[in-house]
Amino acid sequence: MSEFKPKTLIMSGYGINCERETAHAFDLVGAKTQIVHITDIIENKFLIDDCNILVFPGGFSMGDDTGSGLAYANIVRDNLSEQIEKFIERDTLAIGICNGFQIMSHLGFFPIGDKNYGTSKTALTFNSSARYRDLWVYLSNNQEYIESEDQEYVKSEELGTGCVWTKNISRLHLPIAHGEGRFYAPENIMEQLRSSNQIVLKYINKDGSKAIGDANPNGSLDDIAGICDPSGRFFGLMPHPERAIYSVQNEFFTLDREYRSRMDIDMPKFTDCLTIFDNAVNYF
Repeated sequence: MSEFKPKTLIMSGYGINCERETAHAFDLVGAKTQIVHITDIIENKFLIDDCNILVFPGGFSMGDDTGSGLAYANIVRDNLSEQIEKFIERDTLAIGICNGFQIMSHLGFFPIGDKNYGTSKTALTFNSSARYRDLWVYLSNNQEYIESEDQEYVKSEELGTGCVWTKNISRLHLPIAHGEGRFYAPENIMEQLRSSNQIVLKYINKDGSKAIGDANPNGSLDDIAGICDPSGRFFGLMPHPERAIYSVQNEFFTLDREYRSRMDIDMPKFTDCLTIFDNAVNYF
């Protein structure tokens, strides 16, 4: 754990409902967290100037009435654009989870293949099932593992681990809960995403093979669950790591506990989902 406690600003607002779980995850790994409503941030703009980590947590901001994350993003853009621009220029980190990923996408935190921040080139649109999905999924760190010809995800020495947030993570098991999480971009943008190594997390089957059926719960192109900006500092993902930091939260906890008990193996308190937040704190 880092001795420095980076100031972590967790942006709350109408419809945001995962701020406390997210703050708890950061608190566990040594961050100095502060949950602040968007209206209070607008009145106290220095809060963004003063923070090291900016967090857009999950929820249904503004009821998703004009599109998921769009209204919240417009409020940020109309009132805090100067602060956001300065934040991006500094040596900072940002994460958007679920609705927060949608907000960051609208704000242009994820330029593709360049550093022209501020313009959205990708979309998180309605699930291919046209239904709200709430289930557990498996993810692979695409910056460490790539799909081979036989549809297995294997270690790649050629790809780096550019995303700060997913360092030392190979696979994750965590929940999703959204109606608009299907990652989409035109093919030319997809090619740039692949070539610039910005595709961080992919949905996979439990055995590690290419996602089939509900393994990709929303129909995302290339099975994309999360991406980063070219610098690896700004990270967005649709699944919820803050809801799965404890082993007891896992959907298979009872089964796993029984197996470990019979095999005389200790049950870990935390899951690899906590590593995401720990990586951010240890960056500073």
